[in-house]
Amino acid sequence: MDKNKSIGFGIRGWLLIIVMFLGFFTFQTFTNYPLNILADFYGGSQRVALLLTAGTLIGTVIQIILSRFIGRIHSVKKVAAVFGILAIIFAWLVAALPLNMLSLWYVAYFGVNLTVTIYVLFFLSIIAGQWFPRRKGTVMGVTTIAYPVCNGVIGFFATAVYAPLNNGGTAPAIFTSFLPFLIVGSIGYIMFLAFITDYPEQCGAYRDNDKSFTPEIAKQMMEEEIENKRTTVWTTGHIFANRDFWCIAVVCGLILMAAIGAMTQSSTIIASFPNLNYTIIMMVIALFGAIGSWLLGVLDTVFGTKKSMLICTVLMVISGILGVVACNTGTAALVVVSLVLLAMFMGASSNYTVSAAVQYWRREDFASVFACVNPIANIFNAFAPTVTAMLLASVLGVTSVFIFITISGVIGLVLMFIFSAEHVKNVDDKYRTAAGKPLDDALIGRK
Repeated sequence: MDKNKSIGFGIRGWLLIIVMFLGFFTFQTFTNYPLNILADFYGGSQRVALLLTAGTLIGTVIQIILSRFIGRIHSVKKVAAVFGILAIIFAWLVAALPLNMLSLWYVAYFGVNLTVTIYVLFFLSIIAGQWFPRRKGTVMGVTTIAYPVCNGVIGFFATAVYAPLNNGGTAPAIFTSFLPFLIVGSIGYIMFLAFITDYPEQCGAYRDNDKSFTPEIAKQMMEEEIENKRTTVWTTGHIFANRDFWCIAVVCGLILMAAIGAMTQSSTIIASFPNLNYTIIMMVIALFGAIGSWLLGVLDTVFGTKKSMLICTVLMVISGILGVVACNTGTAALVVVSLVLLAMFMGASSNYTVSAAVQYWRREDFASVFACVNPIANIFNAFAPTVTAMLLASVLGVTSVFIFITISGVIGLVLMFIFSAEHVKNVDDKYRTAAGKPLDDALIGRK
């Protein structure tokens, strides 16, 4: 190995990882906690879930519109900064608005769901793919540990919120309980503004922290990539017409829907087993979720995205089956194992939209493909809380949630077996030939 080639992430790379971790943490906090813990103060879980769904859906539509122009956006960072500051403002309003200003709170919660989805899941993920095209699985695996960590501390948040009421008070401590999370989210956004660039070469760093290139060559490669993005053969129409794109997008969506949907209602699911302590269970879930996020990310990098996604869908099936058995037998231990497995693939749920787009398409086409994969997956994610709330309100209750997870996993398995990296290359060759671009072996052997 070249002595200049580093296996680390570099100082700038670690700063990006920290920014993304804090971004995912903020996303999970201000979309999940109001629904999971605070819904009764704001009209009930079904009403709050509808706001989450509406905000995420509108955000998804904006992403699809942006996908048509993503290759021509001069600076992704500048556009991301706009949505980022709006997300932080809405987050502060969600925490600070009093309970008697319900209409304004609805606007703020809708707004935070819309903007934080675009800022974190869309733009920060694009930047991650541009910084780490070959090591995207490992990087996303580390950053999305934020999901289980956030779920691990939700029990402490709930305890703090209800403490005044349990001590004879008349109002929950919503703002003070949110304050540490607001500070964390704000610090993450400031770090983004101060340290992150669209491409590593713009701040003296290297793609994948690969220092085997001279700065001059690295800069030249960056400029060529930016130019190629403007003339990508993978237009929005071509992407939506591709079979393999839909296999990836739907599986990513099902993973998100199963994981995020269940976790936004984790308090209700765990409460159906009276002997379980919510705070302790969520800490256990956080631990294994962090391990799963990292492990599936490493498997993604080492063995390929398709194999990692196949493993993820198998975990979904096993988690769902164990949950169904637990509900029908009243076995609390089984539901804990089920939720642990769910947490393991929940940590990876946002990895694959980035990983697949980088892994199976060219670097110059990554942004365009990701800009379509991510919003399609987010449509599933948008409906997750509402669908889960409806399932919980059905005759089968909690059991129906785990049946849904099982079915989603089976569908995901089938679609991943259908997906073919070789077919992506064949279609890429056809489009490049039609556009008069040279053919090469850049997509051969993609795992």
